[in-house]
Amino acid sequence: PGLWPLCHPAPKLLPYSLAHPAGLSLVLMHTHRYPIVIYLQNFYNLQTDHQPLLKNKGENPLVEKLKEMQAFFRLEVTGKPNLDTLEIMKKPRCGIPDVEQYVFTAGNPKWKRKNLTYRILNYTPKMKQADVDEAIRKALSVWSNVTPLTFQKVEDKEADIMISFAYRDHHDNSPFDGPNGQLAHAFQPGEGIGGDVHLDEEEAWSKNGRGYNLFIVIAHELGHSLGLSHSNDPGALMYPTYSYTDPNEFLLPQDDIDGIQAIYANS
Repeated sequence: PGLWPLCHPAPKLLPYSLAHPAGLSLVLMHTHRYPIVIYLQNFYNLQTDHQPLLKNKGENPLVEKLKEMQAFFRLEVTGKPNLDTLEIMKKPRCGIPDVEQYVFTAGNPKWKRKNLTYRILNYTPKMKQADVDEAIRKALSVWSNVTPLTFQKVEDKEADIMISFAYRDHHDNSPFDGPNGQLAHAFQPGEGIGGDVHLDEEEAWSKNGRGYNLFIVIAHELGHSLGLSHSNDPGALMYPTYSYTDPNEFLLPQDDIDGIQAIYANS
């Protein structure tokens, strides 16, 4: 309670027949365990209960949520699970919902002070410790370069932002789903778990373009730690799905700069 909606296992999309005008029969779409339903429950707050979902066309909650998802990703808004929609749903991504506010603290949370601490609780064996340290340091600098915020690393005490690698169910109501689904998630600013970043240990983390680049993912999650929601600008760092950029060539897009400065420019 009080956290964003539960992050169920990321959808493993099934083959479907294009013989149906909508790509899938509505009956199949309304199977509660079907990947499309799971995706919309995870990221678009689709509410399912024991009431029949097959209602009049204009009242169908699944179709309405599909339209919401398509609008967010700037797809053709059809309410049907076409190829473009399914391709987006298959992409590795952040575990935070896209449009519903993931409520942790009321209002638009932000850190009340500009000098923040962070702590790395553990390391992935897939990378050298020094490379993990550097990826996180560089990711923090992405945000400190355009705000008054500063970040100090601490070793043995509670920090504002606690960063950890975790497996599956790690006791925060948002279990990871194994490789290539939800890569990571983070909590909005606040006490306790607020600001913390969790990364899925089962992903193929790297410092380059192999697997998933740790710097890119951490930089995105830290945006959430500082109070940003997802952007629907495909070029933005805060876009929900993963896209590789060489860390040595990375420049924070203007959409992200505008977003973070709207929160902290006058801090």
